[in-house]
Amino acid sequence: MLDGAHIGLKVDVDTLRGTREGVPRLAALLQKHRLAATFYFSVGPDHTGRALRRVFRKGFAQKVARTSVLKHYGLKTLMYGVLLPGPDIGRAAGDDMRRVHDAGFEVGLHTHDHVRWQDYVATADAAWTRTEFERGMAAFERVFGFAPQSHAAAGWQINQHGLELEKEYGLSFASDTRGGPPFFPLLAGGPSPCPQLPTTLPTFDELLGSDGIDETNIADAVFRLSAAGEALQVFTLHAELEGMRLHSAFESLLVKWREAGAAVACMADVRALALRQTLPTSAVLMGEIPGRSGTLAVQAPAVAAPRASP
Repeated sequence: MLDGAHIGLKVDVDTLRGTREGVPRLAALLQKHRLAATFYFSVGPDHTGRALRRVFRKGFAQKVARTSVLKHYGLKTLMYGVLLPGPDIGRAAGDDMRRVHDAGFEVGLHTHDHVRWQDYVATADAAWTRTEFERGMAAFERVFGFAPQSHAAAGWQINQHGLELEKEYGLSFASDTRGGPPFFPLLAGGPSPCPQLPTTLPTFDELLGSDGIDETNIADAVFRLSAAGEALQVFTLHAELEGMRLHSAFESLLVKWREAGAAVACMADVRALALRQTLPTSAVLMGEIPGRSGTLAVQAPAVAAPRASP
């Protein structure tokens, strides 16, 4: 059913708890099945509690109700940055991050301050974006001893300045957007050489609580969508969800993919596969995705003639 298909696994790690508890469980699960993935780490302060100010954003309250945020994240995490000081994830859990890399998994930069980036970057100016981006780059290098080769923006939030910084820093690829096949993002001066590898499949938290989907059948729902999709896809999971309460459901999805003949890959492998063909150039716009509150970066239809891949 999925013979010849490749599914890139992108693990977003947003919190201290997710780094310490969810990441080791996911790493062990992937090793058990001998599968690859890319872990994207938040490397600065955990200010998860500040995300609750999104309560007035369209769809946010419904998402909280559907996905049981308290159950998945825990009360202490939801107090960070509000009633408790936000711990520095890179300093508090650097050993946990390094163990993942030492085990052979690809790692990349998610963000410095997850909530700060997700809430403000869409409308931020060049100076603000550079400051936050470079804070993340520096903190990542402090943790791992080398610079990240890829970036996956928190909450799929990015602006033109951020895309320019990915080009400036010579990143190999980025996964900041939602959409379809990989593409070169269109910047003011022309296409960026840093390809975007969009998330193509809905996430567990976007589907839970809709159309009768719960923890018992979420794997079936995502599998059906992947079987109807393109040969090269990207699935984003979260250490705080699939690495914890949704761990069994995620394992079920992995087994379904393997039994159907799909190859599960890290994001660098997705890039390599994508660049075997000529990629289109597309603009990055802000749009809505079913099941997710607010707007996020989405791939626009191709707006320029395709360029040759490097």
